[in-house]
Order: sequence, then structure tokens, then C-alpha cells
Amino acid sequence: MSNLETALQGAAEDGIITETQAQTLFSYLGQRLAAAEPTAGGEQLLAKRQGDDANPLEDSEAPRFVRGFHDILITIGIIVALLGFGGVGSVYATLPAIIIFAEIFVRRQRLALPAVALTVATVLWIGASVMLLTTDPSLGLEQRYIHPYPSLGAFLLLVPFPPLLALFHWRYRVPIALAALLISLFLVFLAGVLAFMAPAAGWHDATGSIRYQTVSIFFVCVIFMFAVAMSFDLRDRERVTRSSDVAFWMHLATAPALLYGTVLLCFLLLGVTTNDVDNYTGPAVVVAIVLVMMAVGLIIDRRAFVTSGLLSLGVALSAILQHSNMRMDGLLSAELVTIGIFVLLIGMSWLPLRRAIVGRLPLGLQAKLPALR
Repeated sequence: MSNLETALQGAAEDGIITETQAQTLFSYLGQRLAAAEPTAGGEQLLAKRQGDDANPLEDSEAPRFVRGFHDILITIGIIVALLGFGGVGSVYATLPAIIIFAEIFVRRQRLALPAVALTVATVLWIGASVMLLTTDPSLGLEQRYIHPYPSLGAFLLLVPFPPLLALFHWRYRVPIALAALLISLFLVFLAGVLAFMAPAAGWHDATGSIRYQTVSIFFVCVIFMFAVAMSFDLRDRERVTRSSDVAFWMHLATAPALLYGTVLLCFLLLGVTTNDVDNYTGPAVVVAIVLVMMAVGLIIDRRAFVTSGLLSLGVALSAILQHSNMRMDGLLSAELVTIGIFVLLIGMSWLPLRRAIVGRLPLGLQAKLPALR
């Protein structure tokens, strides 16, 4: 950057441009180069996303996936080619293709949608490769660990994800890759706690022997995941940097995990079972938790917390309607109409609802949350 500044100062001294124009050009070119060149660490997360300027009338929650139909066409080609490589060769044959595509379309061209597709392909490749290795009869891992100790088997299956995803993110600096890396670390930690807790306590299988403890550990891990996602969110109130993109992907995974972890924990504390159809306790608990999750989504301006609860809300409404002796032929229609209208009302009144809720929070907290529109 110093060379650029020196050149512009020399042009000003030679009378080619004025001093003011030199300073303006230096600022403009510096911003353009910072957006175009990949950076490392926190600077990458705080750099503005490439693409067109955001429309002030549109919501800025989601990262921009597509800058044109070119991105869609390239992504379709990548998916078809990877499927073909997997069919012609094997799962291992797709790795060179993933690397080549990533070097061209992510490293060089910085295309958003292909970057997402290739990150997902990498995650699927890691999972498929690990499954092939663990089921290989010559290694005997499935007979020794997977079947006898499911928790230890889950730990072994998850361990390869963090280092490989860390390598992918280090090379290509894709927000979804960093989110996947952090989520995999939480999953490895959870599986490790359960895997090594069982032998230490003499349990055959932690997940089957200590339901309450297992659900509690899962709930605590999900709370930490949510806290990490919020740490990325709070760095960028305006939702214009890659830090917000990382938070988007983490919330997308954390929201359903937090919902079902809370439901399971409340069911255990209240003594509610999934087979309990004689009262409204179970469905009422689910509806209450879903509403709380939606309120959280409104406060932090993340719709993932609304969509994650739709399935649970549908199941709860179905149970409530059955208790109300509704005929089965009209049950599904009534359920779909109720959920559809509810979602439409939330979607259309998202901004007014958010202003009504966030406006009642302390000013110090409001200053840290995404700005009201």
C-alpha cells in the first residue's frame, strides 16, 4: 500500500493530479483492493462482502449467494461433475475435483454460491470417506468400537472433520467453512465427553444409560454454540461483513439444536413422555418453547429461529387438534392452514414486531443488537 501512496504523491508533485485527488484515489483504491484480495484471520471476517450494494428496502440477514446467473450455472456444473466423478470412480476420486474447482472458482474468482456448494461437498466427502474407512473389514473399527460403544464410535467418526475443515478454511477463507469447523468442534467435544464418560463410570453406553445427564450436556454445548454465533453477530450490527455470514450459518445449525435440546430437557424435568397423549402438557410445552425461540429470533433478527420450530409447532398443533376430537380427514388441512397463516403473519410483520420487542429492551442492549429498521 505504501508503493501506491508514493506513486500517487509523485503524480501530484508532477502536476498530473491535485493533492486532493491523490488522497481521494488512495482511499478509493485501498478500499477496492481490500475487498478484492483475500486476507487472513479477523481481517477477512471484517472485510466487506463482494457484490452489489445492498438495497436499503431489503433485509440483510442472509449472505448474498448469487451475483448473477453465472454463479448458478457454475454451481450446477460443479454439482453434476462431482456426481459424475463419484459414479465413475469412487468417493476418493471426487477430492481432486473438489480441490481443482475450489482453486478456480473460490480461490481465484471468489464466487459465493460455488463456494457454498464446494464446502458442502467437502463436508459430505469427509463423512463418506470416514464411513468407508470405519466399515473396512480389514481395519475392524466397526466391530471393535462402533457397535459395542456407539458414543466412542461417534467420536471416531467426527474427529477427522475439524482438521480437514480447518485446512479448507485456511486455504479458501469461506464463511460457511469456518461455521462448519466451529460446529464440528462442538460435536467432537460433545461426542468425546460422552465417549470417555461412559468407560470412566462403567456405563456400557452413555447415550442410553444417562438420559438426563446426556441431554444436559447436549444443552450446555448448544448454548455455547449459540454464544459463539452471537459473538460473530455482535461484531457486525449492520450485517455487511463476512463475520455476519459466519453467524448466519452457525445460527442455521444452532437454532434447531437449541430448540430440540430445550424441548428434551423440559420434557425430562416435567416428566413428560412422547407417548403421553392423555393431556395437553407435552404440546403446550412445545408451543411455549417455539414461541420463546421465535421471540429470540426477533430480538437478534435471525429468521432461522422461526423456521426451525415449524416442524415441532406442526406436531404440537396436531396433538392439540387430536385432543379436541377433530376428524382425521380435516386434521392435516387445519394444521397446514394454521401454520401457513402464522408464518405469513410473522413474515409480513417482522419489522414492526421486532421494533415492538427490541424497543422495550435496555438501551445498552439495543445498541449491541442489529439496528432497527
